[in-house]
Amino acid sequence: GMEYSIDYAELDHLLRRVGAHWGAGQAHGLLCGQLAAEGHAAKRAWLNSVLDGTDDNNALRGEAESVLEGLFDYTFRQLSARQSAFQPLLPDEADSVEDRVEGLAHWCEGFLHGLVTSAAAQAHKEQLAAEPLSEVIKDLLQMTQAAADPDEDEDTNESAYTELVEYVRVATQLVYEEMAQFRQPAPKAEKMH
Repeated sequence: GMEYSIDYAELDHLLRRVGAHWGAGQAHGLLCGQLAAEGHAAKRAWLNSVLDGTDDNNALRGEAESVLEGLFDYTFRQLSARQSAFQPLLPDEADSVEDRVEGLAHWCEGFLHGLVTSAAAQAHKEQLAAEPLSEVIKDLLQMTQAAADPDEDEDTNESAYTELVEYVRVATQLVYEEMAQFRQPAPKAEKMH
């Protein structure tokens, strides 16, 4: 069928309009961190985090929830399929490189938050403090501070950004793989309730 796609700006706008405290990139980073740590079981907790403080009576709340559910399912499939189709949700190519680097920094922030605040991470501190995860976490922590260099030309910043995105893409998949042994397997049939 049609390739699923989610528009960063649309989701960001929707989250803002329902009064969420999370932007689109940060929410997707959070999702990937929680998926790495907890797998499919993270769904409810993630939705609750992202929609925390929003008004149940807001007409857009249901729409936001269903868009987020779609994003959850899609991202889960991407990471669990291990076909490296995974992409972090980031501002559009048309946005300035400054905005995109900032978006990437926020994404990394969300990811680390999801990873290290999870119950699984608490239980597996030694693994997170050991190679290769410790190195990746250190790099991503640095990237939460990333900013485009005002003294560099557009092309230099552009290619630096492209490299950072590629690093994050691969790092996320690595963390997901490394954490696999601690996750609960996804339920085979969800109709058992």
